[in-house]
Amino acid sequence: MRRDHRHAGRLIDYFKQQVFTLRAVDAMVVDEADRMFDLGFIKDIYFLFRRLPPREQRQSMLFSATLSHRVLELAYEHMNEPEKLAVESDHITADRVRQRVYFPAKEEKIPLLLNLLQQADTSRSIVFVNTKIAAERVTERLQRQGILAGALSGDVPQKKREKLLARFQQGQLEALVATDVAARGLHIEGVSHVFNYDLPQDAEDYVHRIGRTARLGAEGDAVSFACDLYAVSLP
Repeated sequence: MRRDHRHAGRLIDYFKQQVFTLRAVDAMVVDEADRMFDLGFIKDIYFLFRRLPPREQRQSMLFSATLSHRVLELAYEHMNEPEKLAVESDHITADRVRQRVYFPAKEEKIPLLLNLLQQADTSRSIVFVNTKIAAERVTERLQRQGILAGALSGDVPQKKREKLLARFQQGQLEALVATDVAARGLHIEGVSHVFNYDLPQDAEDYVHRIGRTARLGAEGDAVSFACDLYAVSLP
């Protein structure tokens, strides 16, 4: 039995080159389905689905951190009588994460972040923001103050993303400024601090963010900035 695990776009390239056929596929797995929509890959997924055997003739599995209307529509359209299984730990935070919250004004967030990064042992920190523009702006401000930082958003090409993550893992970057979409599925050892520069809009994203620290039995710190713009999003 052969299993193929590839990016949807690469699969389509091989399919069009007639490297393989999809007619014999008996099992299909889509991981991080919500991210496929966020990153614009869903057209590729639909292209492949339309060329698979009928849904009654294959096993189909779909995994997603969130079940939006779009994800549910995808499931019910291309899966055979799907059943939903939920992990009941979405709102439970890690016991080993020390959580703090500050209430700065919007214009005080950058100075506060700089101060915290410079005064604590934060050699490997992830700073979460809500938009690509914020990621670029915060990264630029950190770099101007001599902090080795990189920006990771959904628009970053895969090769550049891999290079940034490798530099961060190797200690060549002190801080990674990331959006939720870009950081989905990240598993980096040794992250000491997570900063919610912008608070997320729901509790699931908050749990996912702070789960980037305190991994494999270690302890970690999660620091949130509740400015007037995002204070209503406090979990």
